[in-house]
Amino acid sequence: MATIQEQWERFYRWGPFGLLPLATLLALLIREQVMSVAEEQAAAALLVTAAALQILHAGRKIPGPVYFWTRTVLAFVLTWLNPFFAVYAVLGYFDGPHYLTRHWARAGAFITAVTMAGSQSGGLPPASLAQAAGFAGLLALNTGLIFIFGALADREAERTLVQARTIAELETANARLEQALAENAGLQAQLLVQAREAGVGDERRRLAAEIHDTIAQGLAGIITQLQAAEDSEHVRRATELARTSLREARRSVRDLAPADLEHGTLSEALKKITEGRARLTVTGPVEPLHDELEAALLRIAQEALANAARHAHAARVGVTLSYMDDEVTLDVRDDGRGFTPAARASGGFGLTAMRERAERVAGTLEIESEPGRGTAVSARVPLIRHG
Repeated sequence: MATIQEQWERFYRWGPFGLLPLATLLALLIREQVMSVAEEQAAAALLVTAAALQILHAGRKIPGPVYFWTRTVLAFVLTWLNPFFAVYAVLGYFDGPHYLTRHWARAGAFITAVTMAGSQSGGLPPASLAQAAGFAGLLALNTGLIFIFGALADREAERTLVQARTIAELETANARLEQALAENAGLQAQLLVQAREAGVGDERRRLAAEIHDTIAQGLAGIITQLQAAEDSEHVRRATELARTSLREARRSVRDLAPADLEHGTLSEALKKITEGRARLTVTGPVEPLHDELEAALLRIAQEALANAARHAHAARVGVTLSYMDDEVTLDVRDDGRGFTPAARASGGFGLTAMRERAERVAGTLEIESEPGRGTAVSARVPLIRHG
């Protein structure tokens, strides 16, 4: 669909081809009353010249100012010969600002006003004093209209300019916003890379904690039992401790890399690790999260489930994964023995590891527990989609 500017361009180029024949047709109706034979011949020559001028203008063969002034002079002379040629002369009101500077456009509009007033008063030159008075009044009217419509046009041009500036400022602001978003995305990627690098050290500390709490203690028990190996019951206990320690060592190594996430989403991975151990509930639309977020939440869930089984001796455990507009929450609740969080605020490899994992991905971890009232672990992380 053509814009208003494009429509005006078409009118400037092709409008005269409609107005010139219309003016000629109307002039023919009164030629016998207002024109002599010599004037008719002169008008015919001027019409041929005007038609040639319009053809050259349509083909963009002459400059705009040359076209405007030539057409204005032709229209004035034709209107002098026959008042109805003012239909052609009226073009000067519309396209003057398009071809001329502001000063010269007003001059061209005044000449057009003289032409139109002469036509409206019965033709030029005035034949009587009354006709001259009518011409003066009509000239004043046309000139006043020129200034009124010129002021309105200037106001519209100013409003358009303000709109253009506003749009340019908005485009600049949008460009800056896009740049800021791109920079934020780069910073986020950098932070995630740093988080991966920091995760190596964190996993080493976690593995050390696991070895300390399971394998080392188990092997110490084996040594104690083997020292009394003369009793077969001690040998049996040593074997059982060795098997338990081996299982714990394998679990610790397996938890270092969340293999459950390699071929599924976080909710699917949680379904696997909670099967037979806890009741899983997923709320909200499931979305693929950033790899670091899924790994952090999965490991927090594994640690919380291990604590519920190893320390709390819980009969029932519930895991809830909630997808919300801008964050994801993971809640693990059990009905186990519970503990006093303040007493373990500075100790415990498992609690510290869970909190560090949440903070590493800009999340938080809250733990609520009372002796004999169970434990609730709640992790919150921002919702950053995969990719």
